[in-house]
Amino acid sequence: MIVAKDGSGDFTTVQEAVNAIPENASGWTVIHIKNGEYKEKLQILRPRVKLVGESAEGTVLYFDDYAKKTFPDGREYGTFNSQSFLIGADDFEAENLTISNTAGSGDKMGQAVAVYADGDRMVFRNCRFTASQDTLFTAPLPPKPVERAAFGGPRDEAPRRKLRQLYERCYIAGDVDFIFGSATAVFKDCEIFSKKRLVPEGGEKTIHGYITAASTDEENPYGYVFANCRLTGDAPENSVYLGRPWRDYGHTVFLNCWMGGHIKPEGWHYWKPEREKTARYEEFGSTGPGAGRRESRVPWSKLLTAEEAGQYDLNRVLSGQDGWSPLKEAETK
Repeated sequence: MIVAKDGSGDFTTVQEAVNAIPENASGWTVIHIKNGEYKEKLQILRPRVKLVGESAEGTVLYFDDYAKKTFPDGREYGTFNSQSFLIGADDFEAENLTISNTAGSGDKMGQAVAVYADGDRMVFRNCRFTASQDTLFTAPLPPKPVERAAFGGPRDEAPRRKLRQLYERCYIAGDVDFIFGSATAVFKDCEIFSKKRLVPEGGEKTIHGYITAASTDEENPYGYVFANCRLTGDAPENSVYLGRPWRDYGHTVFLNCWMGGHIKPEGWHYWKPEREKTARYEEFGSTGPGAGRRESRVPWSKLLTAEEAGQYDLNRVLSGQDGWSPLKEAETK
C-alpha cells in the first residue's frame, strides 16, 4: 500500500490504509508513506504491520492531544489518552518516520505522549520521536496505579505481559520522563535529546528533566538498555537526570554512551527514598562531560566492570522464550 497526502498513492491518510488491511491477512502488510505532514490520531491493533516512510525528517505523523485536555463531560484526558499513535499489537515495525505530539510544554499541557507502544517484538529503525513530557511510552502499564482506581486510556484492561522492543538509530526528544514504561527495550545507536523546559515566572528551574522513568517488573532482569547512544540537548548544564524509577524495581543501564554536560553529576534520582534499595541503575564506558564517575554518582547506582557489562549481549536481552533475534550477531555487543 502507498499513502500520499497529495493523492498520488492508494490512500491519503495512514489510518485509511491500516483500516483497509483485510481481516484474513496472515502475513506482513507493508505501508509505504510518502513525505508530508499527516495530522492523525493513529491506532494499529493488528499484528504484522510495517510502516516505511520516505524519509525520517520528511514523513511526519503527528497529533496534539494532551493530559489536561478535557472530554465533553469535563474529565481530563490524562496521560494515556494523550498519545498521537497507539500500537496495540505484536510484531510491528517502523522505518524512516517522525512521530510527534505537538501539544507543547508539559508545564502548561501536562503529559503529551507521541507513541504508546503496547506490543511484543516491536522494531523502530531510523525513526524520530518528538514531544515534551512523556514522549515515548514502552508498555505495559504497571499492575495498578498508586493513587487512583485506574490509569485511564484504551489499554487499561490489556494484559500486563513481558514486552520487548528495539529502537535502532532513532532520535528521541523530550524533557520530563520522556522514555517511560515497563517493557524490556534496547536503544542502540540513538540520539537522546533533552529539551530545555519553559522557565516559570519568578525564578529558574534547577531540574529540567529526567530521561527515563522505568517501571520494570521485579522478576524481569532487563528494563532499558542504552547502547552506543549520544545524550545531547539544549537543557542547561547539570540539569537533567538519567532517570528515576516510576516503580520500585525500575532498571536502566547505559553502555558506552556519550553524555553531554546537561547530565547531572549525581546521575539518578530516587523519586521515592525507599526506591534507593530496589531500583537498578547501571553504567559502563560512559564518555563526555556528563559521564559517570564514582565520586559523583549516587552511591546506590552502579558502575559496571567489563565482565559485568558483558552480560548485556543485546540479542540475549531481547530473546525471551521464543529466541527473538532482531539484530545481526556482529551488532549485539
